[in-house]
Amino acid sequence: MPLANGTRLGPYEILSPLGAGGMGEVYRAMDSKLGREVAIKVLPESFAQDPGRMTRFSREAQVLASLNHPNIAQIYGVEERAFVMELAEGLTLAERIARGPMPLEEALPVIKQVAEALEYAHDRGVIHRDLKPANIKVTPEGRVKVLDFGLAAVMARASAFEPRDPAVSPTITMQATLAGTIMGTAAYMSPEQARGQSVDRGADIWAFGVVLYEMLAGRPLFAGPTISDTLAAVLNREPDLAAIPAQLRPVIDRCLRKDTRRRWRDIGDVRVALEEGVTAAPPAAPARHVAMPWIAAAVVLATIALVGWLVAWRAARPVDHPLTRLSVDLGPEAMMGLNTTVVVSPDGRRLVYPARGPNGQQRLATRLLDHLEATPLPGTENARDPFFSPDGQWIGFFAANQLKKISIQGGAPVTLCPAASPQGASWGEDGNIVAALNSFSGLSRVPAAGGTPQRLTKLAVGAVTHRWPQVLPGGQAVLFTASRSPIAQENANIEVMSLKTGRIKTLQRGGYFGRYLPSGHLVYVHQGVLFGVALDPVRLEVRGTPIPLLEDVGANATLGGGQFEFYGEPSGPGTLVYLAGKGAAQRWQVAWLDSSGKMQPLIATPRAYNLPRFSPDGRRLAISDGSDLYIYDWERDTTSRLTFTANVRTSVWSPDGKHIVFGTLTAGSALFWMRSGGGGEPQRLLESQSDLVAWSFSSDGRRLACHEINPETGYDLWTVPLDTSDPDHPKAGKPEPFLQTPANELVPRFSPDGRWIAYRSDESGTEEIYVRPFPSSAGGKWQISTGGGLYGIWSNNGRELFYETADNRIMVMDYTVNGDAFVPGKPRLWSSTQLFYPGLSNLDLAPDGKRFAVFTMPEATSGEKGSVHVIFLLNFFDELRRRVP
Repeated sequence: MPLANGTRLGPYEILSPLGAGGMGEVYRAMDSKLGREVAIKVLPESFAQDPGRMTRFSREAQVLASLNHPNIAQIYGVEERAFVMELAEGLTLAERIARGPMPLEEALPVIKQVAEALEYAHDRGVIHRDLKPANIKVTPEGRVKVLDFGLAAVMARASAFEPRDPAVSPTITMQATLAGTIMGTAAYMSPEQARGQSVDRGADIWAFGVVLYEMLAGRPLFAGPTISDTLAAVLNREPDLAAIPAQLRPVIDRCLRKDTRRRWRDIGDVRVALEEGVTAAPPAAPARHVAMPWIAAAVVLATIALVGWLVAWRAARPVDHPLTRLSVDLGPEAMMGLNTTVVVSPDGRRLVYPARGPNGQQRLATRLLDHLEATPLPGTENARDPFFSPDGQWIGFFAANQLKKISIQGGAPVTLCPAASPQGASWGEDGNIVAALNSFSGLSRVPAAGGTPQRLTKLAVGAVTHRWPQVLPGGQAVLFTASRSPIAQENANIEVMSLKTGRIKTLQRGGYFGRYLPSGHLVYVHQGVLFGVALDPVRLEVRGTPIPLLEDVGANATLGGGQFEFYGEPSGPGTLVYLAGKGAAQRWQVAWLDSSGKMQPLIATPRAYNLPRFSPDGRRLAISDGSDLYIYDWERDTTSRLTFTANVRTSVWSPDGKHIVFGTLTAGSALFWMRSGGGGEPQRLLESQSDLVAWSFSSDGRRLACHEINPETGYDLWTVPLDTSDPDHPKAGKPEPFLQTPANELVPRFSPDGRWIAYRSDESGTEEIYVRPFPSSAGGKWQISTGGGLYGIWSNNGRELFYETADNRIMVMDYTVNGDAFVPGKPRLWSSTQLFYPGLSNLDLAPDGKRFAVFTMPEATSGEKGSVHVIFLLNFFDELRRRVP
């Protein structure tokens, strides 16, 4: 009986059916513990009533869960009588083939990924045993996911449980009473499997050949009106490969040898044959008495020429070196960076990475690869995202809202220009640095000797940020990440701009931290996986389909940073250096902080949190994970997911705490209104074509203060009138401009009495906190911070204004009001504790005004320290050339 939406299996809540799958029904479900969507395959109730089968099922599931490959849908575990699996989006091959035959250039990248998945599983003693088009999905990014390894048998380790009787073979007994149910499965069974004999990896190789045939021909290889007819065709009929391109017939033919001794012995050999384009000479034609001698001579001459060319090609071809993996311990003082941890000099001899100083403060350290000790670089305290000059003699970095550089020999850092909220930089060969100086703007060009930044790129309609630039070799173009969100980069684009013409192209949709490698490839991160595709650096065009390369590369999907670096000559073997660990450097804790600097965990489980907001009564905390909104009741220690829309921007509590306004980019920039306790559907409050972001309510609940980007003036401040007479169906009036200048003004917050708005502006070249009167901004302006400010937060007592400094400490300022004048006092340090700042709002003041919710890396509250290890992948360029020609 199908499960209803809302049914729970342990921590999993059924969301919707996905259809029937082998051995059960498949559902989309929500993991309430981890807040992620998964697929659950629920087995028939009769299965759970057999203790022996359940025991074997659980034992095999534990083995299968150990399979961790980018082309295999991950099995997370077992819950009751269900597999819990990775949710793979996209079309199955069966759905794609239904549209018609696949061209060779489309089919080959897909089938090669299937081969890699099988090769990985076979090497670990696991066979699939039910490979077919319906069990192979292709994501919109072109990544293959092989499904249903839950039907596999564990070869050597599970031989005692291997079914010998065809009556209990899983592919024969699944829903056997339903006519035609297993027709597809029967059509892909190897002859030995059809006979009920024990099977090995050869069964997968047979099915692989059948699937490849069907992809290219657009029709099943073995089909009949009944299961018996189909199995008879498998056992007795020789496959007709006339519909297959000639160069692939030998590969498929050897997959489909009925005699297992003559079949391919290893799927890895099949993969190599596909990559190298194995061909076979056509069968000798019968002798013809009319054959002319000059035809034979031409054939001989062509053969000699071909052999000569092959010999010359092999002699000139670079030597392929095997991929070699080395783990390097950077030492106990090394620290993990938020976006980038290790950068490598252009000659590959020197590393730079963050390390702890004597007082525990982060600073940069440099180390030659032939030395064991690192050298600290004084003056680089709180530095982030370092990068090298082309000659390797200078290190650029960001610190204290500035772009700086320092010599590799040490000495005093040189300040180059202000950098309000930077997101990466790259040093070009022409003596200029291309930098993302602000999270909410295009790229800028900065002279390497210092000077006024010049705007380089302009944001397109809908985009809010350009970041993580890379100046391409030759200095004729710059690669960068373009996104419609400052806090969620999975759906960003990899774009490139010609510095000659100013034209911008989109190279890849759905990915971030794109990097061009000298081997002629573009690599980027998507869903924690490093992808690669060939890139023509002259035409600025990608060629072919991206394929997954590594699944364990650390990355920050919130801000878009990638934890990898590379070095090597274009024709050389090349090296990739990366921080291992999917999702590394993108998880942090939420903690209480008081004025004494004492920290206590608030939300202990680390995640990629941002934008914490306390409810008016202080009992609940709204917080985003970069995708959706959660409500944490800290008194009861319970967390509930409030939204399922993805790409939530901000959240703002209504003054009575009963509702929340949040922004999303799921279907264009929009603001929604919903009950803070859940229940009911979100109500669309307002739509915007230019990224309207809500930031605070007036105390009477009748106004929302927002910021919105304008292509000409940057970010401006607006207020939105609200009619909340029907609280579950509020109405928004037309947004009204509050402050529009050539500078960027963001994050407006109403004062408790509604008479003032605190906001951030970069009008001075450095982001500072200002206060203006409301409703008219023309009544005065007061600068609150000096030396940089990020977020202004009013205390409920009506006497204090807090703000976060550029170096992420909390200041507080007393103020009074004299008629229509705002009278600021002298700011003082509220806490010397340096906060962890992931690039967006990282703190909120509790309503009692005595403590903050802040972000901190896990070791800050535990006191633990651990070495940072980076992986060196030697001969990586060679590996790329093999896998991505």
